[in-house]
Amino acid sequence: LSRRTAKPARARGMTTKPKPSPLAKFVLDFAPLLVFFAANKLAAIFVATFATMAVTLLVMLVSHFRYGRIQPMQWVVGVMVFVFGTATLVLHDPNFIKIKLTVIYLLFASVLLFGKLTHRPLLKMAFGEAFPALDSDGWRKLTRNWIIFCLALAGMNEVLRRTLTTDQWVDFKVWGVTAITFVFALAQAPILARHAEEKTPKV
Repeated sequence: LSRRTAKPARARGMTTKPKPSPLAKFVLDFAPLLVFFAANKLAAIFVATFATMAVTLLVMLVSHFRYGRIQPMQWVVGVMVFVFGTATLVLHDPNFIKIKLTVIYLLFASVLLFGKLTHRPLLKMAFGEAFPALDSDGWRKLTRNWIIFCLALAGMNEVLRRTLTTDQWVDFKVWGVTAITFVFALAQAPILARHAEEKTPKV
C-alpha cells in the first residue's frame, strides 16, 4: 500500500508545470506591448491593434500549455485587448484602443478600492509572494498609493489621447507609461523598508 501511495506525481499523470524564468516572464509581459509599438511604426494603428490581439492570444496559450496557468492579470488585459481591439477594427476608430488604457486603470483602481473598503488585501493576494515580510499596514499604504496612481494614469491618458497624435500616443503608452510605472514602483521602496516585519530566528 505504501508503495502505491508513494508513486511520483509524474507516474500518476500529474506532472508539475515549471514556473517561468525572469526572462520568460519579461517576454510574456512585454511582447504584446513591443509588437504594438513596432507594428504601429511599420504600418498603422489598425495593423498594430490586430498584431497585439494575435500576440496576446499567443502569450495566453503559452502561459496555459507551457506553465499551466494564465495569470489573472493576463486574463484582464487579454479580455480588454480583444474587446477594445475588435471595436477598433470593426468600427475603424482608433479611439477605442486608446480608451482601453483608461478603462484598465480605472478597473484596477476600482478593484483595489473595493478590497480596501471591504478589508480584503487584494494587492497582497496578487503580490504577497514577492514581498512576504511586508506587514498589514504596509499593504494598506501600498494599496492606497496604487489606487491614486491608477486614477492619475487614467486621467492622464484621457487628456493625452485627446491632445496627441496617434503615433505620439503610442509612444506615450509604450515608453511613457512604462517609465512612469517603473519610477512609481521604485518610489514605494521606503514603505517596503519601513513595514518589513523582522523575522526572529527559531532557536
